[in-house]
Amino acid sequence: MFTDAYAQTAGAAGAAGGIQGFMQNSPFGSLIFFLPLIVLFYFLIFRPQQQRAKQHQTMIGGLKRGDMIVLSSGIVGKVVRVEEKEIGLEIATGVTVKVVKAMIADVRARGEPAAANDSKA
Repeated sequence: MFTDAYAQTAGAAGAAGGIQGFMQNSPFGSLIFFLPLIVLFYFLIFRPQQQRAKQHQTMIGGLKRGDMIVLSSGIVGKVVRVEEKEIGLEIATGVTVKVVKAMIADVRARGEPAAANDSKA
């Protein structure tokens, strides 16, 4: 009568020990816990960053003369010259500066109306 209870307890402990033994003795046991974290980091951090970089490269590749752009510093100007790595940017009438293409934050299409905060009455 007592041996049956003892056998059941030993069996339950042996099953749990088997899982723990697998996790401790297997070289891949610890990876099972880190795999979901790696997948989560990929979808939350790396993939969106790659998509933003790809969109930025597409935006820079489509630059043409006459486009209104915003630099990462906040300067707004009109593209007057497009080169391989740099552009000529007119920031005021008669004032042209050379800007590295990587510093472009936003491209506004030619003829895009500015946001009107004041209305004519």
